[in-house]
Amino acid sequence: MYKVSIEEIKAWDRFYRANFINSLSGFKSASLISTASPDGKTNVAIFSNIVHIGADPALIGFINRPKEAAPHTLSNIERTGIYTINLIAQTIAERAHLSSAKYEEGISEFDALQIDIDFLPDWKAPLVKDAVCSYGLKVAEIIPIALNGTYFVIGAIQWVKVNQSIICDDGFLALQEAGTICSLGIDAYYTTTLIDRWEYAKPFKKAESIDAVPKLQ
Repeated sequence: MYKVSIEEIKAWDRFYRANFINSLSGFKSASLISTASPDGKTNVAIFSNIVHIGADPALIGFINRPKEAAPHTLSNIERTGIYTINLIAQTIAERAHLSSAKYEEGISEFDALQIDIDFLPDWKAPLVKDAVCSYGLKVAEIIPIALNGTYFVIGAIQWVKVNQSIICDDGFLALQEAGTICSLGIDAYYTTTLIDRWEYAKPFKKAESIDAVPKLQ
């Protein structure tokens, strides 16, 4: 087993170091966050650091890079208070990855990358039309992280749009049935395969499988 100290890591080439550190946290969901400015200019960008915070109230968080590196998503969220998170389907994975490029303000990644856009009545932040699942959030809190200049954005879920055919009887979303992808590091994407679902863990109790086959509600 290879062991390396933080002093050695700091001495590495910055791109090698970035790939190594970004891979340490393992596989993550890959989502497109879509926003609009107050005057209606749309923006969409890929994020792989989205995390569940709680179910009641229903809260989701994500890390936004420093403003000088990724200003548009955070700026739109700060000014409008709303945004949409869209789970990425395999069919748009390549275009989703390209949304990480630094487009100039005023250029919509929807147009530049030919990502189909959609809207809901009374919700000004756009949706990704080909998303496996989309959900709208209202900003609950934005926490600046002084250590590296990033921001932890916490949103309260307002609505969810998902294909009913992937909802299991107990509310579990069988996302693997819908062709979602996950990511590793900053540039690698993977398909997903279910190993198993197990019942709630209790001390000294054997793990029992749960039916993970979605059924129409």
